[in-house]
Amino acid sequence: MLALLPLRVPPPAVVAAAGAAGIAAALALARGELVAAATLVVLKTVLDNADGQLARASNRVTAFGRYLDSELDLLVNAALFAGLAYATGSVVLALASFAVLTLVLSVNFNLRRLYELERGRPADPMPAASGAAAALRRVYAALYSPQDRLIERFVRRRLRSYERNAAARLAYHDRGSIAFLHNLGLSGQMTALALCLAIGLPELEFAIVLACGVALVPLELRRGLRAARTDQLVLTERSQTC
Repeated sequence: MLALLPLRVPPPAVVAAAGAAGIAAALALARGELVAAATLVVLKTVLDNADGQLARASNRVTAFGRYLDSELDLLVNAALFAGLAYATGSVVLALASFAVLTLVLSVNFNLRRLYELERGRPADPMPAASGAAAALRRVYAALYSPQDRLIERFVRRRLRSYERNAAARLAYHDRGSIAFLHNLGLSGQMTALALCLAIGLPELEFAIVLACGVALVPLELRRGLRAARTDQLVLTERSQTC
């Protein structure tokens, strides 16, 4: 990122380069060139992390770049799992893993967003846009909004009993959960994929992704227990002061 900053490279160009590296990785994977695919996945991950840093450092954060990044990530993920399906012959496992990965990434994004909102910090998943960005915004709405609404509705239902208990809500939206989810984010997932390819075990990626999906269940149970315990503690303290 520091090398790109003086060159005034537009952040969307870095996003496009990351997308191109990801598609190239998928093609290499389908051809059975696992080391080349692993290298390209690493390059894609580095560029994917650099684009946001570059945009913030150069004060060029735009709705166009934000939507382009999200949509290219989904396209690249689909291409990579298509490549995995072709390389391993496990079409059903590849489809299931792609669906689980999409769910994990959506949960990660939305729980971080709701964490910020619960603390009074703005976190708009769909910032206003015009021109070409408006077209990308419509694509984003079609691809991601159903997932965003579903997760938000689920969280709202989980917290229905704590509408008047801010402490319980904050206990549910805890920092530990966000840190855990961060490790399940796209960078972590791509790093795991690159390692699987580098050691010649592409099918291991399916097990890793499915395990990440299963990990969401105890995480949610833990969050619910934290909220319930905090709610009970608040009720006990209130009864003692009355």
